[in-house]
Amino acid sequence: MEKFKFSVEYEMKASPKMLFSYFTTPAGLAQWFADDVSIDGEKIFSFQWDNRPHYAKIAAQRLNRYVKFEFLDDDGKESTDPNYIEFKFDQNELTQSSFVKITDYSEMAEEEDLQELWENLIASLKETVGG
Repeated sequence: MEKFKFSVEYEMKASPKMLFSYFTTPAGLAQWFADDVSIDGEKIFSFQWDNRPHYAKIAAQRLNRYVKFEFLDDDGKESTDPNYIEFKFDQNELTQSSFVKITDYSEMAEEEDLQELWENLIASLKETVGG
């Protein structure tokens, strides 16, 4: 199945330092991103959506700046062309506004559906962090 890369950026009223744990810890991610999130001893994240687990690992991370989750296949193995989600954080020094840029690379190719999905997720995050 062909994959689609979707990118969107949102302004947040919270610093990247404050937001980072909401994007990198099971407790933070469970508050806005998935129904439940856990991590095992091998640092594999289990994201639960509709009572179905999806496994991912952090493929790259830079404190308070960037995190990339690569999803594993149904057998729990790494793929040569994995689905992934990237979160990049930036702050405008002049206005002190923070931005999170999201890149979603997956089989989900309906841009309108992805836009709506991420708007709802970010609205939930903003409600959680007050931003």
